[in-house]
Amino acid sequence: MDIRDLTSDDHEAIRQVAELLVEGFSLHWPDAWPTLESAMEELQESFEDGWISRVAVDDNGLVLGWIGGQHSYARVWELHPLVVRPNKQRQGIGRALVTDLDAQVHKKGALTLMLGTDDEDNMTTLSGVDLYVDTWEHLANIQNLRNHPYEFYQKLGYAIVGVIPDANGIGKPDIVMAKRVG
Repeated sequence: MDIRDLTSDDHEAIRQVAELLVEGFSLHWPDAWPTLESAMEELQESFEDGWISRVAVDDNGLVLGWIGGQHSYARVWELHPLVVRPNKQRQGIGRALVTDLDAQVHKKGALTLMLGTDDEDNMTTLSGVDLYVDTWEHLANIQNLRNHPYEFYQKLGYAIVGVIPDANGIGKPDIVMAKRVG
């Protein structure tokens, strides 16, 4: 596997990443990139200044995964998004992409890498509750009900640092995570 920059002139890889975004988010986050057109718009944005766009590719040119990083403010970057080909998950590709992005943003002077990981599909105990009441108690007692990716990020050193209640509709929060880079 090779991890490299995804560039705006790499049309074949861009096509594969767009298809991967639609497929990879369709089950639990179907409104993220419901069409190839919406995925292509996301990819075009990732080529702008203040972005890092990295792709994992096998020896045959098959895109295994993609990660984006965007400068947020000061010395903070945001991981957005991460997607790995469904039949290649749990093989270290996502971990390698996140580790690579960590190194890339560190080179640019970042101290913090943050991300939001939505719970739109009742995958954690934060879903379906009023998080404006006893917010920190809910966060302290979070449980993963159906393989939500927040635990993947915790294994990579991320901590839950907050939550945005109702970010995706009533009872559908965005779990905010962050880690120190470098």
